[in-house]
This record gives sequence, structure tokens and C-alpha cells, in this order.
Amino acid sequence: MPTLNQLVRKPRVHKKKPQNRILRGNPFQAAVITDVFVLNPKKPNSGNRKACRVRLANGLSCTVMIPGEGHNLNQHSRVLINGGSIPDLSGVKYKVVRGTLDCAGVDGRKTSRSKYGAKRN
Repeated sequence: MPTLNQLVRKPRVHKKKPQNRILRGNPFQAAVITDVFVLNPKKPNSGNRKACRVRLANGLSCTVMIPGEGHNLNQHSRVLINGGSIPDLSGVKYKVVRGTLDCAGVDGRKTSRSKYGAKRN
């Protein structure tokens, strides 16, 4: 434990938290899908959550959730991802942006259309 005089001469240096490694400080990031699969949520939730593994241009890869009902994504599709942790899926910290690049919007969506890339009817 340092003395008070030692702390006056050389104060403690707080390490700065590193930026998000995947998004690199950007709101969105383009990626290519390497695998599409289904995840089970943690208790007490149930159901199957659609997810995919993506590879970014910088070589990093991460697991991303595909929101909304149904999707047209498969291997080698290009998607746009953004941050936002999924509470009931452990280790999933990103979401696919619907309605951009190769990901189609949700058909028949009436409410919260902007989140799911659905056009106005």
C-alpha cells in the first residue's frame, strides 16, 4: 500500500476502458454471415431465437441475433449489424439491421416498423 506522499508524487492512473472491439466505435458495421443457427434462451424464457455467426472486414467474428419473424438469410449473405445486448441469449451482444443489404424487412409488420425494416402499407 503506497503512502500518502508516494500518491502525491505519483498518483494512481486509471486505465481507460477499450472501445467496443467489434464495432470499433461505429454505430453500424457490415459483415458476412458464416453460419445460421437457432439458440435457446435462458430460463424462464422459451422458444427458439434465430442467430448467425458473422465475420467482419477486420477478421473478427461474433454471434448476432436476427430480430423479427422469419428471415431470408443464409451463408455468405451480407448484413449490417449494430450493438444492443440480448438479455436472454448469453454471449450475444449484437443485432442484424433488418431491411438493409441482403436482409429483407419483416412482412406484414404494422407496429415498430422502423426496427424491422418494414415499409408502410
